[in-house]
Amino acid sequence: MTDLRLNIKDDRQFKSLTGLSEEQFEKLCPVFCEVYEEILQEAHVQDIYQNRRKNERGGGRKGSLPTIKDKLFFVLYYFKVYPTFDVLASTFGMSRSKACENTHKLTPILYETLSLAGLMPHRSFENVEEFKKAFDGIDRIIIDATERRHVRPQDYEKQAEMYSGKKKHIQ
Repeated sequence: MTDLRLNIKDDRQFKSLTGLSEEQFEKLCPVFCEVYEEILQEAHVQDIYQNRRKNERGGGRKGSLPTIKDKLFFVLYYFKVYPTFDVLASTFGMSRSKACENTHKLTPILYETLSLAGLMPHRSFENVEEFKKAFDGIDRIIIDATERRHVRPQDYEKQAEMYSGKKKHIQ
């Protein structure tokens, strides 16, 4: 792997590539490592239980992201810059399919890490009181939303639920 972290000149550039300062990155790294090891251990135990594992954990060829910092940097870079898998693969010195595989493998680990660290934003609320509690002390909230097209359900009642009021789609 071309170590991108060696090419970064300052904290501003690091933040523009990952969304975090180097200090925040270093604080998040141990939590990410803990979650990563826990998930890998669970998968290892499951593989042993289902007789799928032939080698010991850690055996085999080393990947393009050898360290936990490389893995964290990779997934943060993906979500901040949002490149195609071709660009991501080229940047990190791996195949396109491996870039896709690593992204899908590391995304739930990052999600769990941010949740454990208390940094994951709320995605849904059960009621208005829960919403108000989450935004206590905040005067103004801006919601950026885009209506997306979807296939209309065949059932009439479900169609009525999903009706947006738009008559035509302009391309």
